[in-house]
Amino acid sequence: MSEREESVSVGGTEARDVVLAFSGGLDTSFCVPYLREQGFRVHTVFADTGGVEESERRAIEARAIALGAASHRTVDLRAALWEGFVRPFLWSGAWYQGRYPLLVSDRYAIVDACVARCRELGTRHIAHGCTGMGNDQVRFDLAIRALGDFTIHAPIREIQREHREVRAFEQRFLEERGFSIPAKAKRYTINENILGVTLSGGEIDRFEEPSAEARAWCAPREAWPNEPLRVRLRFERGEPVALDGRSLPGIEILDRLNREFARYGVGRGIYTGDTTIGLKGRIVFEAPGLTALATAHRALEEAILSKHQNRFKPLVASKWTELVYEGFYFDPLKRDLEAFLASSQSEVEGEVLLESHGGVVEAVAVRSSRLLITPRATYAQGADWGVQEAEGFIRLYGMSSTLWAEIRRQESKA
Repeated sequence: MSEREESVSVGGTEARDVVLAFSGGLDTSFCVPYLREQGFRVHTVFADTGGVEESERRAIEARAIALGAASHRTVDLRAALWEGFVRPFLWSGAWYQGRYPLLVSDRYAIVDACVARCRELGTRHIAHGCTGMGNDQVRFDLAIRALGDFTIHAPIREIQREHREVRAFEQRFLEERGFSIPAKAKRYTINENILGVTLSGGEIDRFEEPSAEARAWCAPREAWPNEPLRVRLRFERGEPVALDGRSLPGIEILDRLNREFARYGVGRGIYTGDTTIGLKGRIVFEAPGLTALATAHRALEEAILSKHQNRFKPLVASKWTELVYEGFYFDPLKRDLEAFLASSQSEVEGEVLLESHGGVVEAVAVRSSRLLITPRATYAQGADWGVQEAEGFIRLYGMSSTLWAEIRRQESKA
């Protein structure tokens, strides 16, 4: 963490303090000198939500200071991200539009950290580097407004009306002021945290085949190990508590699963979705750990919940996912839905064995004392009831449909 307070005057006027959510990428790098030239003293906050090494955290801090930040703060939000998002996300089991695992849901934890910094500095000015085309601007703005009365500054939105090639303008703006741009940042917008990685820009936005460079964690096919990967997860109340027999915090389990399953290329995909404002968005994403956790949790949950729970729960889960994706993280309905999800997990306890030969992961074995099975009957094998009970059940169960068909047959004969 670096604190470098300084007095900055612009046009003879004392600069106002603004807190900027800072990642070190092209957009937020642009925001620092841009806001300074608008008369602000910029305080950057890097929210460490995982996925970065210590060397990268230091590089992000150094970049913020070099760009002119008055102070920089790194905040470890991995535990907060687990509590606020990962746990209820696993309970829900619903990926957005059945495809996307909400990898940018750390935005809400970032807003929390930036709001806390604003209050510490006594300022009501807060800034982010979101564009005016995507979903993140909605998430940031709605979350900020839910947490207090702040003035929101969004430099990328401010310049996009005048500059159609926004990223090219940002690059020129920084280069003209002597700031270099990492080569990969010029081509892609990269979001990375403990949940996974998303890449957009370039040929991805053009709906073309992603290049070999559009890859972060997940190994390509030719690099997958020959031997299969097998890991055992233990869950209590729907939450992972142990990996291969060793008790660990959930966030550490996720981190280890990311590393292990990334070597096998698990959790990589291309997602095209409907953005909140109506545009089609396309990204490459990699979420090896979340994919493994979701696979294990679903296998265990499906065998423990009742038929009616398994049928109804996706309705709640889908709405929860929709709220989080579209920026309504602090809406009271989300809290209400989470109460149901938590209740549904009260009996979800046991172990799951996962296996991957590369590309996909399967839950190959499930063990729990709470599986809804009985020694008196095994599906497709044997049961302690006979033909009369079976035929009687089927007759009553299908009574409505059978009567409908029977009446239609009688009408056709008349």
